[in-house]
Amino acid sequence: MVKINGLFVDVAGKTLAEYLETTTYHPQRIAVERNGEIVPKAQYSNTILQDNDVIEVVSFVGGG
Repeated sequence: MVKINGLFVDVAGKTLAEYLETTTYHPQRIAVERNGEIVPKAQYSNTILQDNDVIEVVSFVGGG
């Protein structure tokens, strides 16, 4: 199980890109932290999620 934004999700073994494809996040408007370190966007398809990973996805919102 992987903890994503405080919720446990059964996505261990999938890449970060595969997980993000199942969400409504806009890839160009997010930042992802894995176990306290920012994951570069170029690494999303190479980053394999592991049991006990802690992922935080932050979505940027425009406005004024």
